[in-house]
Amino acid sequence: MTMGGHLNINHLMFLGQGALWTIGLSVIALIGGGIVGFVIALARISPLKSVRIASAVYVQLIQGTPLLVILFLGYFGLAAIGLKVSPLAAAGASLTLYVAAYLGEIWRGCIQSVPKPQWEAAEGLALSRTQRMMKVILPQAIRIATPPTVGFVVQIIKNTSLASVVGFVELMRSGQIVNNSLFEPFAIYAIIAVTYFAMCYPLSLFSQRLERWMGRGRSNLAPA
Repeated sequence: MTMGGHLNINHLMFLGQGALWTIGLSVIALIGGGIVGFVIALARISPLKSVRIASAVYVQLIQGTPLLVILFLGYFGLAAIGLKVSPLAAAGASLTLYVAAYLGEIWRGCIQSVPKPQWEAAEGLALSRTQRMMKVILPQAIRIATPPTVGFVVQIIKNTSLASVVGFVELMRSGQIVNNSLFEPFAIYAIIAVTYFAMCYPLSLFSQRLERWMGRGRSNLAPA
């Protein structure tokens, strides 16, 4: 990209590619974090005390560490001990660990928020623990967990901007590169802000609508 000049279609296309990488990194973090987070959620309610403690330590450790530090450790820390990883791999793995801790806690709360009579009814049917979870508890917990999970996706998208510190060219990093070429920070970062808004605001509205819909559904199911 040549220095100087004015903002043109090539710069906008470069920002658009960065936005696509932001979405791609968000998807990687959501899928990877969702898989690990589901394991964490089940571990947090495990009948084994050691498993509960280990999962709680993981959650507290990750939630108590800034994502920026996790990214630095994932990229520069591994490089310091001789393990070379790409910016994409480092950013994806770091965000996966970060997202897993938060989704694990969100989903644990949703599982435990399933009304107690549902747990008792499942036990009364002489179902095994696995059968109770798969056939009775988890289907209800998924309905409860959907709104906060969609809402958390907004945080994932915004947090991908930190991946620029390890050299990953997502939306924020592409904006920095364009700005270094044009020296028009207000216009460029205004475009970046509008792009983030366009990605996040529809998800926020969808999450709010899901919360209202779920609230009505749960009130209708509540005992008189």
